[in-house]
Amino acid sequence: MAERSVDFLLVGGGISAGNCARHLREEGADGEILIVGREPDPPYSRPPLSKTYVRGEETREDILFRPGEWYEEQHVDLMTRTSVLSLDLESRVAKLSNKDQVRFDKALLATGSNVRILRAEGAQLDGIHYLRTIGNSDALRDELGQAERVALIGGSYIGTELAASFTKLGKQCEVIMLESVTLERMCGAEVGRFFQNVLTEHGVKFHGSQELERFEGSGERVEKVITKSGLEIECDFVVIGAGVSPDIMLAQRAGLETDSGVIVDRYLETSAPGVFAVGDIAEYDSVVHGRRLRIEHWDVAFNQGKYAALNMLGKRQEYDVVPYFWSDLADWTGMEYVGPAADWDEIWIRGSMDEGKFTAFYVKEARLAAALTVGRSDDLAVAVTYADVDETMAKDWLARL
Repeated sequence: MAERSVDFLLVGGGISAGNCARHLREEGADGEILIVGREPDPPYSRPPLSKTYVRGEETREDILFRPGEWYEEQHVDLMTRTSVLSLDLESRVAKLSNKDQVRFDKALLATGSNVRILRAEGAQLDGIHYLRTIGNSDALRDELGQAERVALIGGSYIGTELAASFTKLGKQCEVIMLESVTLERMCGAEVGRFFQNVLTEHGVKFHGSQELERFEGSGERVEKVITKSGLEIECDFVVIGAGVSPDIMLAQRAGLETDSGVIVDRYLETSAPGVFAVGDIAEYDSVVHGRRLRIEHWDVAFNQGKYAALNMLGKRQEYDVVPYFWSDLADWTGMEYVGPAADWDEIWIRGSMDEGKFTAFYVKEARLAAALTVGRSDDLAVAVTYADVDETMAKDWLARL
């Protein structure tokens, strides 16, 4: 027998679980809600970790999803520093790392992602960091008090956002990346080069088409990054942004259907009735795209938490939100993006990159697959409307922008 029973078990202490609990209460759920998360902190916003929080412009309290007293006021039981070890979906019992057993009626899986760890010689040296949690960002803030030179491995969002933050704080940053230019895989070379140029103008150095070979240090601390081409970058500490992988182990052990993520339908329900999955792990049938997607981004996780709550209450709301992303590089520039586009045939540019105000429309098989804008936010709303038009209509519309 389980030691306790709850109506709603929310597994994962991130923003999607927090938003799910919020909307369960706002929609009238009066049953017991339990959030179980392995981090020591309550749900919080992750984007500031590479931006305002790491720069000291926001405090821990500023980035929390809700203040601590909210959980007590809403009768939401928040259990931190705890993992769900297993789920028995037939008996509806979860076993926790603190040896408790919890019987549940409905469950949400929001276990998020784990950072990809690079295996390289010297990777055990002190001063080599990854960024995923508040604790990771705190460690970077501590490093910044002593360091002048930072090496960043990876030219995607983590690498570029941290390079901007550290440079704004007066540090010397060098980015080592497999891509030829920053953000090339997500944005294409032309658009990626725009963001790289902005960072370069502010003092960031880039080393494209470079593969990590090893880390070196004269003692126990890293002092140098060596690439396979022989490039040597001296540094005081390193941050690795090599991407993340969805944490689907719990779902797999429970027998849920999985692929690259946990398979869910348009209502975010898994192969087990009454069990939902959201955020980084959810591989869902996109009403907008007409195909299956899995998206690793804070805004998606946030919105899916709401829809999961509605559907846990039987409201049958299809998740039909067009995925929206955003990123900023200090206060120098930023992007807004709807999509995503896994690939594209061509990119149509409107506006001026030289002036720092443009929109890139990503076209795949005569359909608008995604749009990215810098300083022309209204284009995104229009892009969603024209996502399904044929190529002739789309070109006519674009010509009038």
